[in-house]
Amino acid sequence: MTTGDELRAAVSARRDLGPDFEDAVVESFLDKMGKEIDRRVDERLAEAAPKAQVARSGTAEAQRLALAIVSVALGTVATVLFVLLGDGGMAGLIPVWAGIIIVNAIFNGSRKG
Repeated sequence: MTTGDELRAAVSARRDLGPDFEDAVVESFLDKMGKEIDRRVDERLAEAAPKAQVARSGTAEAQRLALAIVSVALGTVATVLFVLLGDGGMAGLIPVWAGIIIVNAIFNGSRKG
């Protein structure tokens, strides 16, 4: 039964039963309309949920890619600076690259699941 049919039925019942039952007729109609609204909202939420999940997944992938690109770029700059300005010792590069690896591992590990 459509919303219009429900309204016509409620008006007809109100005419047939008289003003003594008006409150009950209106309450019944409002209850049916509330259930119909809830059903429609549930349908829309169910339709939107997969789309939202895909959007969140795409955002996480973009964040991972951005972090990887920035990490490699910063690591490369640090390596070049150590080679050009350093005294020949590469021991300073180990903590730089280890830090980059740890940050990426923690970020990507926290985003899974």
